[in-house]
Amino acid sequence: MILTTNILKYFIVAIIFLSCSHLHSQTGYNFSREKSSKIRFQLINNIIVMPVELNGIKLSFVLDTGVSRPILFNLVNMDSLLIKNRERAYLRGLGSNGTIPAVKSKGNIIKIGEAIAINRDVSLVFDPTINFTSRLGIPVHGIIGYDIFKDFVVEINYSSKYIRLHKSKFFKARKLSKWKNLPIEIIDRKPYLNGSVSLNSNKIPVKLLIDTGSSDALWLFEKSRKDIDIPSEKRFRDFLGKGLSGAVYGVRSKVETFNIDSFNLYNVNVAFPDSTSLTIARKFKERNGSVSGNILKRFNLFFDYSRGRLWLKKNGNFKLPFYYNNSGITIEQNGFRVVKELKNKVRQDGYGREVDVGVDLVDRYSFVLKPSFQVVELRENSNASKVGIRIGDAVIGLNGRQTNSMTLHDINEFLYDKKGTVLRIRVDRNGKIMSFKFKLDDVFQKKEPSN
Repeated sequence: MILTTNILKYFIVAIIFLSCSHLHSQTGYNFSREKSSKIRFQLINNIIVMPVELNGIKLSFVLDTGVSRPILFNLVNMDSLLIKNRERAYLRGLGSNGTIPAVKSKGNIIKIGEAIAINRDVSLVFDPTINFTSRLGIPVHGIIGYDIFKDFVVEINYSSKYIRLHKSKFFKARKLSKWKNLPIEIIDRKPYLNGSVSLNSNKIPVKLLIDTGSSDALWLFEKSRKDIDIPSEKRFRDFLGKGLSGAVYGVRSKVETFNIDSFNLYNVNVAFPDSTSLTIARKFKERNGSVSGNILKRFNLFFDYSRGRLWLKKNGNFKLPFYYNNSGITIEQNGFRVVKELKNKVRQDGYGREVDVGVDLVDRYSFVLKPSFQVVELRENSNASKVGIRIGDAVIGLNGRQTNSMTLHDINEFLYDKKGTVLRIRVDRNGKIMSFKFKLDDVFQKKEPSN
């Protein structure tokens, strides 16, 4: 077997760790001389995507405090990852489709920043529908959570987009007045905090999972307390997202306030997922829901699992309004499409200076692959549905801009605009180009379709 330099390096590191510690079980993360390690991340749709190396191969992972073990998916060339010691396994997450088949692999080396752990277990999922790449518009190969948080004080700086792993013995607690020090509970390898919501004119204490892997603001479980009810007004039924066990649907609404200690957020988005999607989430009976990316991004945070503490301070995102997807359309990146592009007639010399190439009487084109953006969910009774947009349509233009020059994040900014904004959309439906025009909904004025 031929090993690349990086892979060989990590195998040498693994051998040194094993020979020094005589460990036969999983080892924690550590780094030698440094007191901390800083890792830059991308924040896309309120979700953290960060670099992780698995067996010497550079990958991108979602940082998800809701998972207890690393999970890999979207695997193109598994042989290069040197996955070994495989055994059959099953996973269960949010969604109504039950368990999903997976493969458990032992003896892996994971590197995050300067931190390395050896002999780690990972789970591999081969179902192509379980894939963050299509939802975020960039390559994502897995999710990781507890593995990182258990060994360090983890700083998440949403405003500057970096994570810093602090060795616990060197970490100095934040004592400035702007920082709040709150207790958290680690239950089944997941963090929970206490807060309160104002719902149906009642102030209700809630225990919430801290879920960095979800882009929403707040989820509440109907009747997890007797006073947690879906509001009778300002509500609409919607697609909430995808969990490991399939699509999740439910009702979206607003809470008047959401409170963490002395921090108060107003007119906050809330979702009430259907009970059929919550079998795994409701195993912990005291849990009332989740607090997720659209709220967490408004703070900078320090997680200390070992001491059961959370430090938080509001940042520049704190006062941003909470918007819904008023278009009723959910778009994902789904493969690529061939696009005909006019070649640039400007040429440069060896010094980067533009050169006059004279008159070119013939336009020259090239054919290139560009991301394809597809409608995957369509809210029933939305204006988009009424004008004729359909699931499966490939979106090629928005308000005069071609989507092949846009990112999925750019596209979502159009969909999450203010109610009443006019959206002009061009789609490719089985080779036929079609144009539509509609106003973004006022989601709370739409009547829910009758059953």
